[in-house]
Amino acid sequence: MAFNEKNSPKFTLSVDEKIYPITSTLITNSPIPVNEPTTRGGVYFSDKFAYKMKCVVEDLSVIPLLTKKMLGPNTEFGELKITTQIEDDGKPFPIEIFTNLTNSVQTPTSLELSLIIVKLESV
Repeated sequence: MAFNEKNSPKFTLSVDEKIYPITSTLITNSPIPVNEPTTRGGVYFSDKFAYKMKCVVEDLSVIPLLTKKMLGPNTEFGELKITTQIEDDGKPFPIEIFTNLTNSVQTPTSLELSLIIVKLESV
């Protein structure tokens, strides 16, 4: 979160083998509306706090690909992969961020995605 605030790394969204540039990203750690860690709807696990991302994608051709990816009424949702690169001791360090889509808001020129971070992997 601190690296993102100070350096504004570039993020990309991968959906069905297609890459979409992300124009802005906000990462936060915030509470989830549960009293204790639980499995929600028998579908996914939720702790009391989660790392969340808000991302803006300007390529609206991604919209039809996201319909089966969102949490909620879908029990067969999919993780979205977001990639970026940070620096560790001056060396580039690629990271894959796996997320669940919780909400999206479409404007005439962009799509804002609300995501919960599930896991991070170094490449």
